[in-house]
Amino acid sequence: MTNASRFPALNLAVAMAIAGTVGAFVTEAGVDPVTTVFWRCLFGALFLCAWCLLRGYLPDRSLSWGRLARAGLCGVCMVLSWTAFFAGFAKTSIAVMTILYHIQPFFVVLIGVLFLKERIAADQIAWMAAAFIGVVLASGMVVSGNPVTATWMIGIAMALGGAFLYAVVTILAKGLGEQRPEITVLCQTVVGVVMLAPFANFSDDIALASWCWLVGIGVLHTGIAYVMMFSAYPRLTTPVIGVLTFIYPVVAIIIDWAIYGHPIGIAQGVGMALIAVATLGVRLGWRLPVRRAVSGFAGQK
Repeated sequence: MTNASRFPALNLAVAMAIAGTVGAFVTEAGVDPVTTVFWRCLFGALFLCAWCLLRGYLPDRSLSWGRLARAGLCGVCMVLSWTAFFAGFAKTSIAVMTILYHIQPFFVVLIGVLFLKERIAADQIAWMAAAFIGVVLASGMVVSGNPVTATWMIGIAMALGGAFLYAVVTILAKGLGEQRPEITVLCQTVVGVVMLAPFANFSDDIALASWCWLVGIGVLHTGIAYVMMFSAYPRLTTPVIGVLTFIYPVVAIIIDWAIYGHPIGIAQGVGMALIAVATLGVRLGWRLPVRRAVSGFAGQK
């Protein structure tokens, strides 16, 4: 983690690869989603607290009640997002949940247009339309050999709901100014511990192997991976970040196929590819060639 300044792209790539394994960790832990997220928050908070203390980020003199309240609200949304995401694994598949969860940039755009009165470009509308088609194909609702059950559709709804909540977190986090991301995530995990403690299941015995998976989710996916990401982001360009981010779903798809035997059909594969390309288009501000062609033709008149 200390080599982020020398190899930021490698740091981010490794962090995304780690993040891509979270579905397998959740599945192998075999604990209900609410309890899983509680332990994720607890172990993640312990790791991040130790990390921030060792790095001298705590106590943070820039913290204010306003920022803490906003970070707390981010925590509520993030915890609900994680819970929906984890709950959907058993209802659909790791691959489908992960790729649908990654459409959150489009929700960010929609929230900006509907509530923040931001303008939307024609290119963004086109990419959003492509992503919507991708969601329909990736969900298996059409052109799929597998029967679409109510359980499957609930899982799809959970993925979209989790992505929406993640988008809300993204927008709220913009108002935190220069607050260190590690401090923000620490606040989120502490909120998660307090929020989920009354609902987590402490009565059932958890096997030793499951404890190992739960500690991994908290320390590895919420602590180490987040620190690696945040240390690399300031040193990378947006296009590099946008491309490397897709290591996450690629790893998840490979694990889902290799370990759990969930193959991706042609239609679902096309849908996932559409979502990936459309997401990159929005993140990187790609211009559609059709628009330029039309503009050039109009200019000739």
